[in-house]
Amino acid sequence: MRILFLSRWFAYPPDNGSKIRIYHLLRRLAETHEVDLISFAAGPVLRSHARALREFCRLVQVVPYRPFRSRSSRAMLGYLSRQPRSVIDTFSAEMEMLTGEALRERRHDVVIASQLDMAPYAAARQGVVRVLEELELTQPYERARAPGPVGTRLGAGLTWRKQAAYVTGLLGRFQGCTVVSENERVLAERLCSEHINLTVIPNGVDLDAARPEWGEPEPDTIVYAGALTYRPNFEAVRYFLTQIWPAVRAARPGAQLRVTGGLEGVPLNRLPQSEGVTLTGYLDDVRPVVGRSWVSVAPLLHGGGTRLKILESLALGTPVVANAKGAQGLDLIPGKEIFIAEDPDAFAEALVRLLADAELRACLSAAGREAVETRYGWKAIGGRFRTFVERVASENRCVEAGCV
Repeated sequence: MRILFLSRWFAYPPDNGSKIRIYHLLRRLAETHEVDLISFAAGPVLRSHARALREFCRLVQVVPYRPFRSRSSRAMLGYLSRQPRSVIDTFSAEMEMLTGEALRERRHDVVIASQLDMAPYAAARQGVVRVLEELELTQPYERARAPGPVGTRLGAGLTWRKQAAYVTGLLGRFQGCTVVSENERVLAERLCSEHINLTVIPNGVDLDAARPEWGEPEPDTIVYAGALTYRPNFEAVRYFLTQIWPAVRAARPGAQLRVTGGLEGVPLNRLPQSEGVTLTGYLDDVRPVVGRSWVSVAPLLHGGGTRLKILESLALGTPVVANAKGAQGLDLIPGKEIFIAEDPDAFAEALVRLLADAELRACLSAAGREAVETRYGWKAIGGRFRTFVERVASENRCVEAGCV
């Protein structure tokens, strides 16, 4: 088949969760199909990065991405529209044009819109099977349900209702849709029509690249692998430093916490000033830091999907302590493959226990690695996605049937 893949993120280097997912799905699709990629990029794309994707994509085209500006004229007009303000403000005429040209010239069998941002460029295309990849609804839904001031709750509730209505109308134009977890599937089923094929394609890990072979772990080291530029990561680290870290340091005065990921534009003054904490900034390769840590933590408060940071830690042989939200969407056995601790005291206690017990760390490390090998390798998950796309295309032969 000829597949046109529309991406919100330029997938090389695959250095955040979205890029990692897109990169591996593209590779698996390209094993048996011709794939053309049109992608947004937040900044200039190096020639070497473009070449890396051209190794398996027939065509790679890049469009500059303009982030959402809440006070722009288009965003303000969005208050009067049925579409979310972010969709109106970030809409790209160049992306629309290139998508149309590609479909006319190549007569693709399938167009895949990766994430909700890309859906408008695929939804109205005629004569081609349309798949929405990685629909994410949990964050706006949870904001609408979260406690807080009346004005905040009212605004979040209105935002969710508007987005839900928009997604409901949008999904009626797609033949297939994927989500990353059962929780997301439940939300999506409330909004999608009966005709659409909906399936769970979880996040995964590159088992060849992530191996527990990075040298001797450094004593009493804890890692949080996630860029603070992403709001749920920032909130998780602030919660950890405020509610959990003091008890860990009191019990293990030599404990060290490393927080990886970009810091550009992050309000660091809102984080507690804590002893033993290092913010590494962006790392070209996070594996050595994670692989040499004694424990990885995921105390998330918000956000949807499945946690790549957990899967990568387990693949690298690093035991994980998370709360239920942090481990949401993952099929892992608590107490054997991962430690789950819900309140701050229990979280700190679990961390201190692991730091003090080398045998327990070794058992959790071995079980965690086996879990990801069995359930979360990208080759298998990418193969499932490819099979899903093929099935949707087979059932909806748009070119021959002239579907709308």
